[in-house]
Amino acid sequence: MKINGSISAIVTGGASGLGEATARNLAADGAKVALFDLNVERGEALAAEIGGLFCQVDVTDEESVDAGLAKARGAHGQERILVNCAGIAIGRKTAARDRKTGEAVAHDLASFSKVIQINLIGTFHMMAKCAAGMLSAEPMGDDGERGVMVNTSSIAGVEGQIGQVAYSASKGGVAGMTLPVARDLARDGIRCMTIMPGLFHTPMFDTLPDEARDALAATVPYPSRLGDPAEYAATVRHIVENVMLNGSIIRLDGAIRLEPR
Repeated sequence: MKINGSISAIVTGGASGLGEATARNLAADGAKVALFDLNVERGEALAAEIGGLFCQVDVTDEESVDAGLAKARGAHGQERILVNCAGIAIGRKTAARDRKTGEAVAHDLASFSKVIQINLIGTFHMMAKCAAGMLSAEPMGDDGERGVMVNTSSIAGVEGQIGQVAYSASKGGVAGMTLPVARDLARDGIRCMTIMPGLFHTPMFDTLPDEARDALAATVPYPSRLGDPAEYAATVRHIVENVMLNGSIIRLDGAIRLEPR
């Protein structure tokens, strides 16, 4: 798919991190970008900067998603690109001893469910809604493409560390959906791909001390640094432009393999 001023895109989690970099990349060539995020202040500022549209959307809430899609489609037309970057991480073991009392405590269901709801169900929710819209769009180009959807998994989805059970389950689920979704939609010219990032310099890493951040960067074989969100965005762009990329997962990790902790 050629990215130009006639193409509409939706980026969830688009107000910061990987989503922000992706929104900037797509907008640079004229794509009409709608940012779906809960951070109103940051989302509106970025949308104004790139000439896009901000929609305050909770990807787990159907009314919120429907309202966001109506707003985005009303302004930009039917989206042809969906990039799912919305997500959270909660660190907690399956069961552990309380540091003060020594009592054994199970991972609470509420926080586990919250991670699954946002990272996995939210991703599926957006794919299902956007795919339904893409089905009604006219096919484009020699291959009759109607749209492309790019999801964000994580290497933790296959190499989850201690305390990442909820996050790993959610990201492993995202990876697992990729091929069946691609197969579901292949006859209608809609592609589905997933990127599995390693350690990327997103706002989460800004909360760490410099020494801790440097130590993590040194664990990446090559290049021995944290990934730049612009490199994630460049991968999204290549997926969008290369119609043969469908139903697969791309590791973007500098050859790192996560240790238990």
